[in-house]
Amino acid sequence: MVSTMATASPPAPWLVADIGGTHARFGLVDGPGRPVCHIQRLRADEHAQLADAVRAYLASVPLPSSAPTRACLAVATPLAGDEVVFTNSRWRFSRRALERELGLLQLQLLNDFEALALALPQLTADGLRAHAAMPAPHGTLAVVGPGTGLGVAGLIETGAGWQAIPGEGGHATLSAADDFEAAVLAAARREVEHVSAERLLSGIGLPLLHRAVCAASGRPTEPEALSTEAIVQRGADGSDAGCAQTLAVFCAMLGSFAGNVALTLGARGGVYIGGGIVPRIADLFFASAFRERFEAKGRYRVYLQAIPTALILDPHAALTGAALALEQSAGAAAWT
Repeated sequence: MVSTMATASPPAPWLVADIGGTHARFGLVDGPGRPVCHIQRLRADEHAQLADAVRAYLASVPLPSSAPTRACLAVATPLAGDEVVFTNSRWRFSRRALERELGLLQLQLLNDFEALALALPQLTADGLRAHAAMPAPHGTLAVVGPGTGLGVAGLIETGAGWQAIPGEGGHATLSAADDFEAAVLAAARREVEHVSAERLLSGIGLPLLHRAVCAASGRPTEPEALSTEAIVQRGADGSDAGCAQTLAVFCAMLGSFAGNVALTLGARGGVYIGGGIVPRIADLFFASAFRERFEAKGRYRVYLQAIPTALILDPHAALTGAALALEQSAGAAAWT
C-alpha cells in the first residue's frame, strides 16, 4: 500500500557570508554542526550592491530545498544601527531593507573579524601554520589580519562558551621600533594625516609602505606607484630589492603590532594571523623578524615569549564562525 501521508520538506539552508573590501565569500549550511558547503568567492566590484551579489550566488548553486530564510553576514566594517557602510568598498545597505529584499526571517550581522575570532577554536592543524606547537585553544585569543584592510578581534573563553570581542584595532596609531621605522612613518605622514596600522599593514596600505620605505632608505621609486600585487610578487621572488625590503618591514611592524594586541587583550592563549596577504608570503613571513618583534617588549618579553602565534591558512574560516554565530542565535529549533 502506498502511503498518502505528506512528506515534510527539508528545512531551508542557512546562508553565511564573509564580505571584505575586495571579495565576498558565500556558503550554505544545511544542518546544526554541519560544515559550510557550496562556497564561492565573488568580486565586490563586479556587483553594484551586496543584494546583487547574494542573488548571483544563490542563482549559481544547487539549493537543497527552498531559498535560505536565515543568514549571517560577516562584514568588514563597524556595525551600529540599521545602515551599514563598508570602509573599503562602495557597498552600503539597510539591514532591515536587505532582510525584506532577500525574504529572510532572520538576518544576523557580525564584524568580519568577530566571525573569524569565533572560528579560532574550530581550526584544525591543516588550517594553521604555527611558529611552534600550538596548545588547545584556551583563555583569551586574538586575531590580526592584513587583507584589504587590517582586522583585529579577540575571543574570550567563558562559562557559557566562546565570546568574540569585535573592534577596530587596525585604525590604532602605528608606532616605530627604531630610527629607520621612524623615518618610514615620517615619510608616510607626508601623504596621510594619521598613520594607522591599516595605512601601512594592509592591501590598501602596501603601496604607501613601499613609497615610505624607499624614501627612508634613499631608493628611487617607480614613476607609477606599484600595486599591492606587484609589491608582493616582486618582494617574494626577490626580483626587486625595494619590494623585498618593504615586505621585510611589513612583517617586522606586523610583529610589533600583534604584540601590542596580545598585551592589550591579555591574549595568552594565542595570537592568530589572518587575512589574505600573509598566506601568499608564508615562507618569507616565517623567516622574517615577525616573531622577534612580537616578543620585543622590554620587561614583558618573557610574557610574550609564552604566547603562541600561528598563521591561518583556511581561507573560509570566517564562514565557519558566521555559521556558529547563527547556530547559537537561532538554535536547533530553527531547523524544524
